[in-house]
Amino acid sequence: MAQAIHWRSICCLAWVALVAALFPIAPALAQEKPSAPSSFAPLLGTLWPEAAARGVTRKTFDAAFAGLTPDPRVAATTRRQPEYGAPVGRYIDRMASPARIANAMRKAAEWARTLDAIEAQYGVDRWIVVALWGIETSFGSNTGGFDVIRSLATLALSDYRPDYFRDELLAALTILQQGHVARATMQGSWAGAMGQPQFMPSNFLTLAVDFDRDGRKDIWGSVPDVLASIANFLKHWGWKPGAHWAYEVTIPQGFDHARSRAGYSEWAALGVMRADGAPLPDDGNAILLFPSGAAGPAFLVGENFEVIKRYNNSDVFALAAGHLADRARGRGPLRTAWPAADPQLSRDQRIALQKRLKELGHPVNDLEGRIDFDLRDEIRREQMTHGMVPDGHPTRELLKKIGALSN
Repeated sequence: MAQAIHWRSICCLAWVALVAALFPIAPALAQEKPSAPSSFAPLLGTLWPEAAARGVTRKTFDAAFAGLTPDPRVAATTRRQPEYGAPVGRYIDRMASPARIANAMRKAAEWARTLDAIEAQYGVDRWIVVALWGIETSFGSNTGGFDVIRSLATLALSDYRPDYFRDELLAALTILQQGHVARATMQGSWAGAMGQPQFMPSNFLTLAVDFDRDGRKDIWGSVPDVLASIANFLKHWGWKPGAHWAYEVTIPQGFDHARSRAGYSEWAALGVMRADGAPLPDDGNAILLFPSGAAGPAFLVGENFEVIKRYNNSDVFALAAGHLADRARGRGPLRTAWPAADPQLSRDQRIALQKRLKELGHPVNDLEGRIDFDLRDEIRREQMTHGMVPDGHPTRELLKKIGALSN
């Protein structure tokens, strides 16, 4: 979903959404058992004045909550994080499956004229737009099935980011007031990510598009609105027209893995080459990423990779979306095999890593388990200290060496 997830303020939609029925498009969520509210009564009395201040009428407010009770499924879902610990290669193969690649090609052909117009207006690669549509909701066939108002109200009463979800609930009420969607149609993920692009309500209000010009931003039923909204989201976060999202590369023997950032021309001078044999661009900067460590595929990721992460703040999500886009546009599979043994750290282990790195004096941007590129550079420094290959990939071995894992 667009975290964006997106926090997805949250600028990314993705990190609070569900990726189809497989993985949540949402950032990592708390493992501890959240509180389960028994009634919305404690919420509604204080929420109404805030909703009224945003222009929501009493009629809309009452209709939104009529007959609703807290959803016990929502609290249970916050404790499930199947994307953590899953091998990267398996995740990418699942997100960019042969069936989804074929479907992306069919959808791109079916909506070619619309995508032509969207590309011309927003400057965003159509294949990335289609790939995000496919990963988020299987091209609109699985939008989550949760009542958005009920989910957001449940989360607003929980002990997991209640202020954030309260604000999203107010945004959702504003959407109903503006008449973009009927109350019964406001369906989405357990975390309130809505419609085919899985936008959070706040993102909807600022970034959704009425591309078919029918007076409504219909991200539930209008494919032109869905595709244009995704493109507008990416443009908003700095999509660079004409620049590729990433390149699979090969690393020369004796390469210094501690080197993580450089311009494309510098990478070429260091012997880093595209795996498909084509030349790297002359201009632009890129970060070297080893999503499964130095034994697996390597990528030079550019600015547009970071923009995709605005949709879901996850390197592997961005890799999956970009790879699906490339396969659908006719490019081949990755050249380098994923490691046979590729255990990824759980969220708890990632948080333990972050806390320990902070204790050791490293700058850490958050303690929620997200491994950004700044943190990967700090990981490289510890790997060098302990005689490991400084590829920036966190492992259980590293946790043990720095004292973040007892067994």
